[in-house]
Amino acid sequence: MSRGAGLVRTSSSSGSALGPGASAGQPGAGPSEGLLDPVYPRTHAALLKVAQMVTLLIALICVRSSVWTSYSAYSYFEVVTICNLIMILVFYLVHLFRLYRMLTCISWPLSELLHYLIGTLLLLIASIVAASKSYSQSGLVAGAIFGFMATFLCLASVWLSYKISCVTQSTGQWAVLKCAMCMQGP
Repeated sequence: MSRGAGLVRTSSSSGSALGPGASAGQPGAGPSEGLLDPVYPRTHAALLKVAQMVTLLIALICVRSSVWTSYSAYSYFEVVTICNLIMILVFYLVHLFRLYRMLTCISWPLSELLHYLIGTLLLLIASIVAASKSYSQSGLVAGAIFGFMATFLCLASVWLSYKISCVTQSTGQWAVLKCAMCMQGP
């Protein structure tokens, strides 16, 4: 019996909430026509990305407008927050303008998964460091709290978008862990 680990995309970023073949405004047009995807901004993935960008922006503003108690901790927090904000905006625009159809040389689901895994880990570290160095200054505490909220939203995005499972395969004396990535089509 051969079973392997798998990573399955459970939601399609450009999936239609209206169903296949339906469109948002034109009666005869399908969801694949045009450059702009009119349905994407109403999907759960898009709303989650907007919530992530808003919380990251609020965290950045809170930290930037406060008196810093530790330059290195808060400059690291700013860099991580800005990089995450820019990358989430890039992925939002890629899905909104359907750039994934033109740039087929990039595995967009894999690159988005890697961004979320690495970016969420860095954001969690930055939020912990910012919280530990805040010394009860309200702006720095608020920035750290919004950093934790953005971390939670990023984890929710990974959890809702991908189903990760690991199963070992036994071959005689050795147990082998196979890794595979299976994506659900748009």
